[in-house]
Amino acid sequence: MEVMIVVLIVGVLVSIAVPQFLQARGRSMQRTCMQNLRKLADAKEVFAQEHKKADGDSVTMADLYPDYVRGATAPTCPAGGTYTVGPVGSEPTCSYVDGDYPHQL
Repeated sequence: MEVMIVVLIVGVLVSIAVPQFLQARGRSMQRTCMQNLRKLADAKEVFAQEHKKADGDSVTMADLYPDYVRGATAPTCPAGGTYTVGPVGSEPTCSYVDGDYPHQL
């Protein structure tokens, strides 16, 4: 009987902890992706100023990394989305839009 009570208590604790862990993981991936998007937006602005680009001029990831974005590798979405840098004057976007935590600025 005692074992059944212990198993019941453990089951209740797991049923509370697992959803909270998954939500924290989703929020963490969203925040990381948003930080990456901000880095890309800042790098794109600096690139545009240095190269005298006007609004609407195209910019690629190759233009920004590694000269304007620091890090050992180019920024990637932790949820597996891909980044689109976009033209000057627009915000970069992430292709990952599923879930409760959209990856957008």
